[in-house]
Amino acid sequence: MAIDLIQSDCIQAMRQLDDNCIDLVLTDPPYNLASFMKNRDTNLNKLRENFFVNAGWDDMDFDDWIQSMDAFFEEAARVAKKGSAMIIFMAIIKVETIIRIAERHGFYYKTTGIWHKTNPMPRNMNLHFVNSTEAWIYFTYKTRTGTFNNNGNLYHDFIETSVTPNSERRFGKHPTQKPEALIQHFVELLTNENECVLDPFMGSGTTGVICKRMNRNFIGIELDENYYHTAVERINES
Repeated sequence: MAIDLIQSDCIQAMRQLDDNCIDLVLTDPPYNLASFMKNRDTNLNKLRENFFVNAGWDDMDFDDWIQSMDAFFEEAARVAKKGSAMIIFMAIIKVETIIRIAERHGFYYKTTGIWHKTNPMPRNMNLHFVNSTEAWIYFTYKTRTGTFNNNGNLYHDFIETSVTPNSERRFGKHPTQKPEALIQHFVELLTNENECVLDPFMGSGTTGVICKRMNRNFIGIELDENYYHTAVERINES
């Protein structure tokens, strides 16, 4: 099992990877919602300090974000094996845009699923519905099917877990950190032992923790120095 952690811009780092070397891309890129959220009645002054709106990496110009996602999918297509899979978390209002970009680069759209958080922050509960869901999009590359280790069991496109517990944040907090149970769900279903998983937006390293635990090879890329060091420490200690 190999674990390769890289601090870099993900596009530059992916360009250094071999062709056809990845079995699963599992990642949570910026949703580019910060500017949109700042213009809405969301009581931002009451939000936690590390809320993504204030993080500084989620407020690109829309056209710049489109170009960055196109560059990401271009490199993802080069490194992906035929029949490999991709799970990408994304804001629901951006799903159609992501699908259009992905299909231009040879990714086959399988489905859009939902992650339901059983204990979301009750933000603005007296103003409107509490936000308790995030979308994920499932693609395969150059084929219409791929590895799916369901063992004859029925799996819905609806996954329910708690938000990330404090026990998984002890090395540092990331504003969009996903719980290990959620990531493990996809690694189990879509890969086999000794295959390679790529997370180009590694954050605090949850995907790497799961891959190490489940005997998968892992390549993680993170631009932010602080989050990168959090991920390194966390994966090494897992």
